[in-house]
Amino acid sequence: MKTQFRTVDGVRIRYADTGGSHDITVLLTSPWPESIYAFSSVWKTLAEHARLFAIDLPGFGASETRDDLMSPRAMGTFLTKVIADADLGRPYIVGPDVGTAAALFAAAQQPEQIAGLIVGTGAASIPLDLGEPLALWVVDPDLDKYRTIDPSVIVNVAVDGIAGGVPDEIRADYVASYQGDRFVESMRYVRRYPQELPELRDLLPTITTPVTLINGRHDRVVPLSNAEFLDARLPNSRLVAVDSGHFIWEEIPDQYAATVIEAITSKE
Repeated sequence: MKTQFRTVDGVRIRYADTGGSHDITVLLTSPWPESIYAFSSVWKTLAEHARLFAIDLPGFGASETRDDLMSPRAMGTFLTKVIADADLGRPYIVGPDVGTAAALFAAAQQPEQIAGLIVGTGAASIPLDLGEPLALWVVDPDLDKYRTIDPSVIVNVAVDGIAGGVPDEIRADYVASYQGDRFVESMRYVRRYPQELPELRDLLPTITTPVTLINGRHDRVVPLSNAEFLDARLPNSRLVAVDSGHFIWEEIPDQYAATVIEAITSKE
């Protein structure tokens, strides 16, 4: 995976683009606290079926941040700008984790721009149903106290929970991506869940874009109930529950890739 930088809507973002002449394009968004390198295990397989354009979302990975983008609704609008700026046509969006709500907002805002969504492992249910420490990070009134915590410890604990582990160079990228205040500042995004997920809930019945939901049955960070919540309210969805923890794309990459490929190649 060769990464580059470009500026979209005034924000410098890191991205990777396979290019090519495929009829299908897939826009992938980085999970948290990871980066686009989270897709390394599925990159080659997916690239056989589509042009891939992966981005570190603003405030995540190695992309610049901007305060007004650190919410699911605003990030959804940003995704539509990426699609236009990079001339992606009408892509599918693979948006695991923090990308789930953003991708759904994007589909609600600009359905004609998006062929389909493959999302999951992201907070969605109302009331919130999240494991610790994420649940506390979302609702804790004191954000500043987290500035005293070494962000590399938080990232390493998360990575240590990935069944099978990740290569050292990818772990190093995850750690580097959230040094200094970057991890604390990235928390601002999930802290918007209490305000914006109810708004998303009300929009779900209007989203006619095909949505594939994939979530681990053993996800202790974002339980399966979140994907079930979405599946019950989206008019054109399919739920794939898999035997995995939270980091599906790295824990069972073959199954994750197969689910994405089925979603982007199936005929409606």
